Amino acid sequence: MTKFTSYDTDQLLSQAFKDNAPQASEHNPDEGVDLSGLESPTTGQLDLEERNSFRSVAQGSTGKTSEKEAEFEVEYRKLRLEQVILVGVWTEGTTAQVEANMQELASLAETAGAEVLELLYQKRDRPDPGTYIGSGKVEELRRIVEATGADTVVCDGELSPGQMVALEDRLKVKVIDRTMLILDIFAQHAKSKEGKAQVSLAQMEYLYTRVRGWGGNLSRQAGGRAGSNGGVGLRGPGETRIEADRRRLRTEMARLRRELQGMKTAREVKRARRQESTVPKIAIAGYTNAGKSSLINAMTGAGVLVEDALFATLDPTTRRTTLPDGRAIVFTDTVGFVRHLPTQLVEAFKSTLEEVLGADLILHVVDGSAPFPLQQIEAVNAVIYDVVKESGEEVPPEIIVINKIDAADPLILAELRHVLDRDNVVYVSAATGEGVAELATRIELFLNSLDARVTLVVPFTRGDVVSRVHELGTVLKEDYEAAGTRLDVRLPQRLADELREFVVSPTEG
Repeated sequence: MTKFTSYDTDQLLSQAFKDNAPQASEHNPDEGVDLSGLESPTTGQLDLEERNSFRSVAQGSTGKTSEKEAEFEVEYRKLRLEQVILVGVWTEGTTAQVEANMQELASLAETAGAEVLELLYQKRDRPDPGTYIGSGKVEELRRIVEATGADTVVCDGELSPGQMVALEDRLKVKVIDRTMLILDIFAQHAKSKEGKAQVSLAQMEYLYTRVRGWGGNLSRQAGGRAGSNGGVGLRGPGETRIEADRRRLRTEMARLRRELQGMKTAREVKRARRQESTVPKIAIAGYTNAGKSSLINAMTGAGVLVEDALFATLDPTTRRTTLPDGRAIVFTDTVGFVRHLPTQLVEAFKSTLEEVLGADLILHVVDGSAPFPLQQIEAVNAVIYDVVKESGEEVPPEIIVINKIDAADPLILAELRHVLDRDNVVYVSAATGEGVAELATRIELFLNSLDARVTLVVPFTRGDVVSRVHELGTVLKEDYEAAGTRLDVRLPQRLADELREFVVSPTEG
C-alpha cells in the first residue's frame, strides 16, 4: 500500500530557498536595498525595497522597537504567516522530478507569503476523482494537519469544485490548489491598472464555478398567496444565494472585459506605432525567475525591478538601448511562465503575451541553475503555442539564452549543450556579465540578416538623413564627395525603402 512520502521542511527547503531569501532583513523593515552612493535610485530598487519592507512587517519584529513601532505592537502582536502543508500526486516522471515540482510549489507558497510546514506527495496512477489523494490518505493528512496546526492545505494541481469541498469537509481547514496560489501571487504583484484588471478577471473566471452556498435557507422564496408568481405549480424557492453570487460575478466580469477591451485598444495603438518604427523590437520571454529582468538590466542598465522570487515582473517593461555597432533596439520584458500556468491567466494576459508575437526576435531565457531546464523550455513553448493558436500569427525567430551559468551544475550544462542546437543558444550570466557581449553579437548578426545593404549618396543639406542612418543602421564605410556623403550601410528593409531616393549603385560616381 502506498504511503505519503514526508520530508522535513528545513532539510528539503534549504536548497530550494537558499537563493530566495529577501534582501530586506527578516527582523528589520528598515534594512532594504542598499541605496548608499546612488543619487537617484532606480524604480526597480524602490519597488524591491517596498516589497521587502512589507514582507518584514508581515513576519513581525523580534528586535528592539521604536516608540512609534511600539504603538502598533499590540495590534499586530498576533499576526503571523499563514502556515501551509503542500500535497502532490506523483503520476509520472522520476523521484527527482516530482521533488523538484514540490520545491517549485514551495517557492510559490513562500512568494505568496506563507510558511511551509510539510511537503507530502503520493504515488498514484492518476489523482482520485473524489478527494484528489484518496479517502485513506485524507485521514492521514487530517492527522498531520491537527499535529502541525496548519491553516491551509495546498494541492499541486487544479482541484475540481467537488474535490475542494470534500477535502475541506474532512480536513476542517482551508484547501486551495496550484491555480488559486498563482492567482494570489499575481494579485499581490500587479501594479498597473491593466494588470490588476487582468488578474481580477482571471480570479473571477476561476471562482465562478466554485461559488458555494448553504442550501435553500438563503434563497429568495417565491411562495405566497394563491395567484402570486404564476399561481399553482410555479411556487417554490426563487434565486438562491449561489445564483445571486454568480449573477454578481457575471456582471463584474462583463465590466472588467469592457475595461480591458478599452485598454487593449490603447495598447494596439501603441503597438501600431512601434510597428511603424524601424527600430528592431526584441521580446524577452521565459520561465518565471529565469533572470529575464536581470538580463535586460545587464544589457541596457535600465534598473527595472529584480527580485529572486517567482513572478516578480507582471507588467511589461520596454527599454531602448544601443548595440555595440551603434544600432538602436528596443527590449520588452514580459511576464514569466510556469508549469501548468492557469488557462484563466493565459486568456487574461493575452494582450500582454501578444507583445512576444509582435517582436522581431525572441530571447527565450532559461534558468540554467534549475534541476530540469528542458522542462522549463517545454512549458514556455506550450504557452506561446496557445497564444499563437488563438491569434493566428507566426512565432518570431528566437535565441535561447541559458542564464545563471555561474550557478549551474556542469552536468546539466553539458546536457543542454548536447540536446540544444548550438547555433541557436547562448550561455550567459546576467549577474557576472559572462556571455552578455556574445549575446549582443549574436543579436547583431541576426538583425544583419534582416537588413538590406545599400549605398547612399546624401546631400550635405540632409544631415538629418545621415544621423538617422547612423542611429538605425550599420555604417560600413563613409566618404565625402562633391555630391554629398557616400554611405555604404546595412539598413532595415523598411528604412531602405523610405530612403530609396538616395540609393545609388556601388559603381556610380
